Amino acid sequence: MAALLLGAVLLVAQPQLVPSRPAELGQQELLRKAGTLQDDVRYGAAPNGSAQQLPQTIIIGVRKGGTRALLEMLSLHPDVAAAENEVHFFDWEEHYGHGLGWYLSQMPFSWPHQLTVEKTPAYFTSPKVPERVHSMNPSIRLLLILRDPSERVLSDYTQVFYNHMQKRKPYPSIEEFLVRDGRLNVDYKALNRSLYHVHMQNWLRFFPLRHIHIVDGDRLIRDPFPEIQKVERFLKLSPQINASNFYFNKTKGFYCLRDSGRDRCLHESKGRAHPQVDPKLLNKLHEYFHEPNKKFFELVGRTFDWH
Repeated sequence: MAALLLGAVLLVAQPQLVPSRPAELGQQELLRKAGTLQDDVRYGAAPNGSAQQLPQTIIIGVRKGGTRALLEMLSLHPDVAAAENEVHFFDWEEHYGHGLGWYLSQMPFSWPHQLTVEKTPAYFTSPKVPERVHSMNPSIRLLLILRDPSERVLSDYTQVFYNHMQKRKPYPSIEEFLVRDGRLNVDYKALNRSLYHVHMQNWLRFFPLRHIHIVDGDRLIRDPFPEIQKVERFLKLSPQINASNFYFNKTKGFYCLRDSGRDRCLHESKGRAHPQVDPKLLNKLHEYFHEPNKKFFELVGRTFDWH
């Protein structure tokens, strides 16, 4: 009798696995669809019950829009498992040629109830990517973080400038990139990346707007908590991230994170000062983006506080 009672207690005391998040297309179905599923090894299943999952959410961009900050903040949530590195699966032909099995192998181990997230900022501006993502999972939820287009151009230049400085290589001034024959150089790649309406149109050919949540990158910098709350709601996550998870670091000049008593800030490469630009040239930049910004606002049905 005692043995029977002990067995019943142990049965009740066993931890219950949380069912995985409902999805229109399951992982096995996605992999079979791509012809990459051979056996359970391809899932990277671990003895403790965790496994690698294809992402249910992707941060698609934009470059220098705040994608790293967004990922770090989202990682505060216990139900989020984030890939540490930019995978570049959908935009690099060599990676894409390896198939979904390879993509899966780049994902972190997670529990069934967790949401796997990866971020590659180049996805937003890569023409082939929307169709490829849609082919993998038409129900995936996408996160897009954007900043004032002019500020994003300056950040874009600043990153490349410092990369050259670290390698002790010379790099032209930003004016040399922005101006050609006395006019704004519209062939400068950094300008093209800030034409948000052009790239957004490409994504909307394959995904409805309700599958794409746009994070205001400028607001995320000034006051991160309200923006992260919106992301939690979009991803249907329980509200676990709190205002107490953020604190303003006066030395760095931006918000840092506090998680389980541990403080951490973004890498020193983030938040670098932009180069000084002639006010007249800056005005030209603002004027150039005025119409494209209006088109983007109309496309997404909301406005942003940009120049």
